[in-house]
Amino acid sequence: MRINHLITTILLATSLTITVGSTATAQVTVKPLVIGESLELVSKTMQETRRINVYLPDGYRLDQSKAYPVIYMPDGGVAEDFLHIAGLMQVSMANGTMRPSILVGIENTVRRRDLTGPSNSELDKKAIPNLGGAESYRRFLTKELIPEIEQRYRTTQERALVGESLAGLFTLETLFHTPDMFQTYIAIDPSLWWNDEHLTAQFAKKLQAQPQLAKNLYFASSGQRGMESVIQNFAQMLQTQKPVGLNWTYEHFAKETHATIYHPAALIAFRQLFAPEPNNK
Repeated sequence: MRINHLITTILLATSLTITVGSTATAQVTVKPLVIGESLELVSKTMQETRRINVYLPDGYRLDQSKAYPVIYMPDGGVAEDFLHIAGLMQVSMANGTMRPSILVGIENTVRRRDLTGPSNSELDKKAIPNLGGAESYRRFLTKELIPEIEQRYRTTQERALVGESLAGLFTLETLFHTPDMFQTYIAIDPSLWWNDEHLTAQFAKKLQAQPQLAKNLYFASSGQRGMESVIQNFAQMLQTQKPVGLNWTYEHFAKETHATIYHPAALIAFRQLFAPEPNNK
């Protein structure tokens, strides 16, 4: 496996000269603004190169003895959700409302292929002709990405998966199919309409046979038409089944849209599920 190290940087300029009036000239030195690390991982499972963006907590380089939980995030490209979720984590860790954690953002190549499972819905098939790659994507995470991150960085065995929209659907499907991959699952405005809400029905049957998942789950819905009702159906299913050992929270953000819910919901989820230990506050 070939790993090329890249440093994700933002260059404000290559050089800059400011002239005041006709006589005074000030020289300004510009340096890269480093926000994290970026890995290029050649995946045998996916048969393609995947870019992985990593945000490390501020104290990571200072204390070489400390290990950290890892939050894995699909839609994790710099032009996707990586920057604003990394910023949300940075400020939360700085103000003491979240335990220091590592963020691993997985940049998309073919997003809708990777984040969807099979579907019998003709509407789904028409909208996403290349659907159904979630199993391969999940295998990539399990067999290649997670081992690479745990070998390369100081991590604990505490792992979380966070996603919004189709990535939220993938998060819940991962909890259903391979619950032991992560201890904590955060699904924000998940696309539970997929496959005519088949996941909700499957989940109910699984919980009847195996109610003790022993996992943490936070999920949220916006007031977006078409999203709100199907997510509430999932919440009602959990309320009816009352699964033993599944620590779940559902919140409805009626004033938020599908485009605005990620920040407020993730803030609450991180505070709840990654709250500092009492003696660290």
